[in-house]
Parts: sequence; C-alpha cells; structure tokens
Amino acid sequence: MFDFLFSTDALIALGQVIMIDLVLAGDNAIVIGLAAAGLPKDQRTKAILVGIVAATVLRIVFAIFTTQLLQILGLLLMGGILLLWVCWKMWRELRNGAHEDDALEAIENEDSNKDGTIAGGAPRKTFTQAATQIVIADVSMSLDNVLAVAGAAHAHIEVLVIGLILSVALMGLAASFIAKLLHKYRWIAYVGLLIILYVALEMIYKGANEVWPHVAASL
Repeated sequence: MFDFLFSTDALIALGQVIMIDLVLAGDNAIVIGLAAAGLPKDQRTKAILVGIVAATVLRIVFAIFTTQLLQILGLLLMGGILLLWVCWKMWRELRNGAHEDDALEAIENEDSNKDGTIAGGAPRKTFTQAATQIVIADVSMSLDNVLAVAGAAHAHIEVLVIGLILSVALMGLAASFIAKLLHKYRWIAYVGLLIILYVALEMIYKGANEVWPHVAASL
C-alpha cells in the first residue's frame, strides 16, 4: 500500500500536493473572511461557518468525481488555465495584503491591529451579498484545489487519495490557522504559488497535447 514512498517521483508529487493543499486552504479561508468582514458580528460568524462547511463539502463532492472529471476531454487544459488565474489572484493578494488584516480579524473575531474595531476597514454589505460571494468563491476554489492535486499527483493514485483527504481535512479543521500562518510567513505562500504555477503550466501542456489531435482531425 505504501510502496509509493520508495519512489522519488511519487514523493516529489506528494510534497507538491501537500504544499498546494496548505496554500489553497489558507487562501480559501482568507477569501471567506474578506467576504464576511463587512457584516455585523452575529452574521459574520454565521457566514464564516457556512463558508468553511460549504468549502469542505464541495471538496468532498469534487474529490469523489475526480477520476470522472479528468476523463472529460479538455478539462485538464481548462483546469490548467483556471489555475493560472488562481496564481494571478494569489500574486495580487500577496503583493497587496492590505485587506488580509480585515479577513483575519473577521475569522478570529479579534481586534488584531488594535484600531478599536474588528474588520473595520471592510465595506459594509448584506448577508445575502456575503453568502453569494462566499459560495461562488468556494465552488471555484474547491474545483481548483481538486484539479491542482490531481495534476500534481502525476497518476500516483495513492498520492491523489492522500492529497484529496488532506485537502478536505485542512479546509474543515485548520483553514483559519493556516490562513494566519501564511499571513505571518509570506515565504510559504510564495513557495506554494510557484508550485501551483508549475502544476498549471504542466496541466496546460498535457491538456493541449490531449486536445490537439481532435482539433487537428476536425480541421
């Protein structure tokens, strides 16, 4: 069962998968916190809980259908392009983390920057607006997470299974802690960003090779 541990290629893939899970779980939590930051305290806690539960459930659902998803012609290519978009968003967030304090304050319900407010800099919004933003982000980021793990696993089924289980566990149990960790140690997020970029480019390359014969045959 654990024969893959003796394969260098599988161990490298496992390391990539773990880093992807860490970074995307933390990033998803920050996005949830940002969306909920503009709500009153009672609604904010509810929105964050709903967001983390929804992200966990979506990861489970997408994980169940991972094998079938990857068999869809062109999905590998589209998944790589989606991951490039994730890389761009993460890069912008890392370069301009001005609103991350509000997100972390909302998640922890604590006045971290001692300005007398919790997420006081966030624009006000209704619960419906926040919930809509959270659900859209959860769907997108959960699919991206599952596709990234599948792409990094390099057909090692054991690595794929471990990565998907870890993805669900981190989002359900430790997302806010990871978000705080990434905020404090930015280099971890940058390393994760580079790995996701590598996986995205590899998925685009493999997906293009997969799709091209069908495109060429129809021309």
